[in-house]
Amino acid sequence: MNIDAVSTTTESDLLHEAFRSFDDAAATLQQSYQTLTSRLEQLDVELADRNEALGQNLRANEELREHLTAIVESLSTGLLVLNTEGLITRCNRAGEQLLGLTREQMMGRSLVDCLKEAQLDGEAYPLTTRQGAAVTLSQRALQSSAGCQAGSVVLIQDVTAVRELEDRLQRRNRLAAMGEMVGRIAHEIRNPLGSIELFASMLRRDLTGAPALRGYAEHISSSVHMMNRLLTNLLLYTKPDCSHGEWHETEALMLDSLTLAAHAIANTRIDIRLDIDPQTDRIWCDAGQMKQVLLNLILNGIHAMPGSGTLTLSAALAAGRASGGPEICLSVSDTGVGIPAVQRSRIFDPFFTTRDDGTGLGLAIVHAIVEGHRGRIDVESIEGRGTTFTIALPCHRETDCVQEPEMPVSDRGDGAAVPTIDEGHFVEEETSA
Repeated sequence: MNIDAVSTTTESDLLHEAFRSFDDAAATLQQSYQTLTSRLEQLDVELADRNEALGQNLRANEELREHLTAIVESLSTGLLVLNTEGLITRCNRAGEQLLGLTREQMMGRSLVDCLKEAQLDGEAYPLTTRQGAAVTLSQRALQSSAGCQAGSVVLIQDVTAVRELEDRLQRRNRLAAMGEMVGRIAHEIRNPLGSIELFASMLRRDLTGAPALRGYAEHISSSVHMMNRLLTNLLLYTKPDCSHGEWHETEALMLDSLTLAAHAIANTRIDIRLDIDPQTDRIWCDAGQMKQVLLNLILNGIHAMPGSGTLTLSAALAAGRASGGPEICLSVSDTGVGIPAVQRSRIFDPFFTTRDDGTGLGLAIVHAIVEGHRGRIDVESIEGRGTTFTIALPCHRETDCVQEPEMPVSDRGDGAAVPTIDEGHFVEEETSA
């Protein structure tokens, strides 16, 4: 037996077996690679699908965030978000406007610090901002989805309009109560006043030869007229008759009012200016009552400018508040001493006056007449620089207004004559500081 031949055969078999094993391993490896490649492609598809879904969710969340942000920013109510430490982390546009601070000034600060910097008047509630708006504050706790404390939200509500309505309601209630009282008093007092005036006139006639005694009778008559004027003004304040509306030239009303104030303008160095928007050349009002309003405001301005200054009467068209439609704004501005802030809220109250010779009814009657015309009167004043009274009246269209029946000239006050004292005459006493 050939040992070398056997050995060669064995090595050949082993080599073949090795190649076969290598081929099997290579095939297995190739199969595994193909499987892995297929799985990788599948994972790529799944990852792309998940990325697409995640992208859609992110876009949806971003759209929702932007939508919620737009809602928060469009709110008229101020909104502040505080973290668990009480520091401000978010503020909307209304919050900035109501507090008069920017977001940068508020971020990371406490609410108390921001309220102090905003200089809110805390002597009364609602609080008053630097812009003069009345605001209320309310705070609610925030909770996370897990029920844990997550801070709080503060709402700042502008209640200026509500406060104005409440003030108007209170004023009307006072007006109604005072009207009933004054009506009874006027009836009881005017009857004996008439008798006193009658007997005083008889005394004047019979005492022509006694000047000293006749002077007493004249003093009695003068005092009776003064009392009658006071009663008339009280009645006008409680029951202003503004029902006789007609179309009137705005410029004519202002010029007539200036003519009535000529005695006060004389011997002064006051410059009178008129500024009338062509869109407001005619207004619907009771001429006699409106001239009384303008006259009182003109006299206020004159007395606020001792010696010299500028008095401006203007008329302009304004957008109006809320959805009430356009308004015609009549303004009387002076460059006088101004009205102190502590007195500004009381100038329309009856019997409030800063003058020794005033009764405190002038601006109260003005306010009542303007409200009788379904309007409002606002005042802006800076001490040492001047005051502006603005009367805002509804903007009627001539086709919408029904002409009232003709009245006697003495009642209508259309520029030809001043209303008689029994129907309410021009108040030449004022209440400005």
